Amino acid sequence: MKVREIRHRLDSTLGVELSAGTISKITDAVPDAVLAWQAHPLEAFYPVIYLDAIRVKVRHNSRVTNRAAHIAVGVNMDGIKHVLGIWVQADEGAPFWAHVCAELANRGVKDVLIVCCDGLAGLAEAIEATWWPDSVVQTCVVHLIRSLMRFVAYQDRKKVAAALKPVYAAPSEDAARKALADFSDSALGARYPDTVTTWERAWERFTPFLSFPPMLRRVILE
Repeated sequence: MKVREIRHRLDSTLGVELSAGTISKITDAVPDAVLAWQAHPLEAFYPVIYLDAIRVKVRHNSRVTNRAAHIAVGVNMDGIKHVLGIWVQADEGAPFWAHVCAELANRGVKDVLIVCCDGLAGLAEAIEATWWPDSVVQTCVVHLIRSLMRFVAYQDRKKVAAALKPVYAAPSEDAARKALADFSDSALGARYPDTVTTWERAWERFTPFLSFPPMLRRVILE
């Protein structure tokens, strides 16, 4: 943002007026603070780390482009979430996630119980290359359900989501497999067979979730 844009935003949202010189001094100090934060040491152990990317608009060389912001969020032993880092690149990809995992390890993360991520090809292997065999790679259930909904007509999405809840709420893997089979045999399952196929493809990375107690399941779903 330009200085005049920052002045307008502060005035319109907070009713605060700052001179151009003051804003320049603040913005000149931000890069040093950002660099310090990006390199700050991390805890040696996190029970859960979430890895995900979101698309954001970034102004670069007077142009606004869509970029992928790779975000790592760690849950510490007190149950508090901390943003461990944000890395902006043109696109999301497993090779760059491997770089992110390596950087987290270099900043002090030696052990992670659960790494929760989406089903991006190669991402699980990048995680395991960094923290295996101590970490469990868990496909994010929320991402999995969103992926399933690509094949479902809008008017049926609530029905399909409700019908699939017994799968991820099952007390065991056997019960989850039966629930998925029951859905496959239902009218909704017959109408949307790709939802079943997608879940079956993700089964190996989804099943660790079923061995967790209810409290930990809620942490992962959040």
